[in-house]
Amino acid sequence: MAKDAKPSANGSEAAPARNSKKLIIVSLVVAVLALGALSAFLLFRHAPEADEEDGEVAVEKTRPAKKKKADKGAPPIYVALDAFTVNLVPEGGDRFLQLILSVEVEDSQIGDQLKLYMPKLRNDLTLLLSSKKPSELVTKEGKEQLAREILEQMNGVLDPGSKAKKRDGPIREVLFTSFIIQ
Repeated sequence: MAKDAKPSANGSEAAPARNSKKLIIVSLVVAVLALGALSAFLLFRHAPEADEEDGEVAVEKTRPAKKKKADKGAPPIYVALDAFTVNLVPEGGDRFLQLILSVEVEDSQIGDQLKLYMPKLRNDLTLLLSSKKPSELVTKEGKEQLAREILEQMNGVLDPGSKAKKRDGPIREVLFTSFIIQ
């Protein structure tokens, strides 16, 4: 009986060993197929974004769509920016400018783009504002000139590849909601 127990034990151990090898092979095949499917999914999911990053292709795709959305009867879309406080170029004493502005944009997607580029925009606008003299900003013409410069600066950051004038970019107009020189 002891002899019968040994072969039956060997026979029962051999069967699970074969099954465990098959299980390992099947598991590896399933894992490889799953990784292949995941990599194909990620590849195809990111492929259109690569086309949008291409400067000329993105401009060609978005320009006609923006012109269709530009309905004269549609209400304007405004995005408010945080306040800017800068020291002005001294003219007989320390003066500073506190400026709050809003910008009119082509569509609501530009508002999201503004949030992405906000650190760069704030830096460039702070440098622009701090380079001004108080006497340049006191007159209406000086404020209008500053609004044009801000518009060109912002459009240059948001649409750097545009060959058109920077005034024809995604920002349509710059509006001052508060303008204080002290």
